Amino acid sequence: MVDMTTALTPDTAAVTASARSQPELAIDARGLVKHFGSTRAVNGVDLAVPTGSVYGVLGPNGAGKTTTVSMLATLLRPDAGDATVFGYDVVRDAVAVRSLVGVTGQYASVDEDLTATQNLVLFARLLGFSRPAARSRADELLQEFSLTEAANRPLKNFSGGMRRRLDLAASLIDTPPLLFLDEPTTGLDPRTRAQMWETIRRLVSGGSTVLLTTQYLDEADQLADRIAVIDHGRVIADGTADELKHSVGASTLQLIPADRADAPRVAEITEQVLGEPATLSPEAARVSASLRRSDLVPDVLIALRENGIDVDEITVQKPSLDEVFLTITGRPADEDSTSASTDTASTSTPEGAQP
Repeated sequence: MVDMTTALTPDTAAVTASARSQPELAIDARGLVKHFGSTRAVNGVDLAVPTGSVYGVLGPNGAGKTTTVSMLATLLRPDAGDATVFGYDVVRDAVAVRSLVGVTGQYASVDEDLTATQNLVLFARLLGFSRPAARSRADELLQEFSLTEAANRPLKNFSGGMRRRLDLAASLIDTPPLLFLDEPTTGLDPRTRAQMWETIRRLVSGGSTVLLTTQYLDEADQLADRIAVIDHGRVIADGTADELKHSVGASTLQLIPADRADAPRVAEITEQVLGEPATLSPEAARVSASLRRSDLVPDVLIALRENGIDVDEITVQKPSLDEVFLTITGRPADEDSTSASTDTASTSTPEGAQP
C-alpha cells in the first residue's frame, strides 16, 4: 500500500471540524469482506475505534491487516460489509473520508529523484499549503525526524531507514483527524523508533486518532489503548493489553530466598497460601506460582517472615503479549503465515482501488 495524498474539497474545514467534534467512534466497521480471486483476504472484520485513541491491529503476515486498512482508507472497495469514518461511509462518502485521513503504508512512496525538502514541500503544496507554509512545515518535520543534515540530498542516496523516516514525515504534514500507520517502524533503528512512538503520543494528545498495524508486540503494548488480533482475515481477539493478557492466564509470582537452601520451604509455603502448585528452579533457587489474586502477595510474605525466611527478590509478572499471540494464533507474531499473502495482494491489485 502507498501513501495517499488527495486534493481537498472546498468544505474540508467543515468536514474536519465535524470529525474532531465526534465523541464516540472514529471507525465503525462491520462485516468487512474482500476477495482477491478465489482468496478471501478479509473475512468479516469488525472494528470499533474510539475517537482520540491509539488502536493497535496485530496479526501475522498475510492476516489481512493491510487489506483492512486499504478498505477503511478508501483505497479498496469492500466486497461486503460496511464501514464509516467519523460517520462518513467509506464507499458513498469516499471524498469526505479522504479529507479526514492520512495513510503511511509499508513501502516508501517518496520520489527518489527529489531531495527530502522537495518531497515534503511537494506533498504540502498538494495538500493546499502556500509556498512559505509548505517550506516551513517541511523544515519542522525534517528537524523532528532528524533529517535536517540530509535535507538537500536526493533520496536515491538515502538509507532505507532514512527513507522510512521521510515517508512518515510526509504523512504528518497535515496532522489529519485519523492517521493509518501500517507497520510504521519496520526497519527503523531503536532511537528513531522511540522517537516515532513519542510523535504518535503527541498526535493523540492533540486530538488525532491513530490506527496502528504492527508485528512488534512491545509497540502495541506501549502505545495502543485497545488491540485487535487479526488472523486468516478475521478478528479473533479484541481488548486492552491487560484484558488480552488476562484472557490467557493469571500473573505469575516469582520468589528468590536470601538463603538459597530455603527454596524448597518457600515453595511449600507459597503453595499453601496461594492454593496453586509452585515450581522450583533449582539452579536459580527461584520459586514460581500462578497468582490469581494480587492481594495475596502480602500474605505470602507474612507467612515467609513468620517462618524466619528472608526474600531476596520478589516479582509479579503478567503474561506478555507474545504469550497472548502465541496462545490465540498458535504461532509467534513474526512467523510468516502459510495462508495467502493478503497484504501483498492489496498492493498489487490496482483495479480494486477507488478512483
